[in-house]
Amino acid sequence: MPIVARPAKVSLLEARVAALPCWRGKVTLEPLPGGLSNTSFIVRDGGARYVARCGDDIPVHHVCRSRELAASIAAHAAGIAPGLVHAEAGVMVFRHVEGRTLAESDLRTNINRILPVLATCHREVARRLVGPANMFWVFHVIRGYARLLADSRRRRRSECLRYAALADALEAQQVPLPVVFGHHDLLPGNFLDDGKRIWLIDWEYAGFGTAMFDLANLAANGRFSASEAKELMAGYFQHDETDALRRAFDAMKVASSLREALWAMVSAQHLDAPGADYRKHAADHLERTEMALTQFLAAHGVTASTRANCPVAACLASGHARRRKSRNGVS
Repeated sequence: MPIVARPAKVSLLEARVAALPCWRGKVTLEPLPGGLSNTSFIVRDGGARYVARCGDDIPVHHVCRSRELAASIAAHAAGIAPGLVHAEAGVMVFRHVEGRTLAESDLRTNINRILPVLATCHREVARRLVGPANMFWVFHVIRGYARLLADSRRRRRSECLRYAALADALEAQQVPLPVVFGHHDLLPGNFLDDGKRIWLIDWEYAGFGTAMFDLANLAANGRFSASEAKELMAGYFQHDETDALRRAFDAMKVASSLREALWAMVSAQHLDAPGADYRKHAADHLERTEMALTQFLAAHGVTASTRANCPVAACLASGHARRRKSRNGVS
């Protein structure tokens, strides 16, 4: 049985949103496409527009709406997120931002505009946060997803063990960094550009962690080149990156793509957001994971003669062996 109840029909959600007490008169609703775990609407109330975001807690993804609400309020107070108008169980209403959603390529061409938003997120949001907050550690998330998928028998147990082992190996590449309050879901669709500034929306995975995940998540989701990644790191840390910092960043990029792929695999079992193609999302980010793994090995001097001593390389080799067996009909 799914852990998360299936969402109510869109028509029932529309009726509920239309009846919220925050409206000044009769409203009209327009579905807002693109959500992977929520159902959202643009609401017109007189001459004003709002976004109604509908969704319950999602235990399998560690999503707690009360903590998302607190993070959203704090992010608005810090000046990087739209203002909240109304909230009740399962629904949050925000002021609509007139602008466009960024595309993948926009992440690469707007590094200098996105960096100040990340810096504000990491340095200012926590100061305005009230109440309990999440802790986000991607390696813990990956291990949890691997266990869920193995227990569900939707994926081969050997494949799930490989994902967990890869999380351990990537975690070992990290370096000590200050704890900050991060967003942790820097997909292009979570950035809005109003022509003057960039806004950050959808705070359901926000919590305390290190800056490394947000930086690597941005680079992975934007398919940054080596020079773009270097610009991002230098701009954030304000100094040339060390070998250890770059190694941690490259390892975190692998973890970012792997988490996104496993998120989609788990979501395929527990969610059914309108229009979401979880299988395609998983396949895309598994491909990105393998590419990032290969790039990690090339960038950090792991050769054929030294692979045996590199746990990250061992995980890549086991993945290649598994796929060869699959192609040959061996499970």
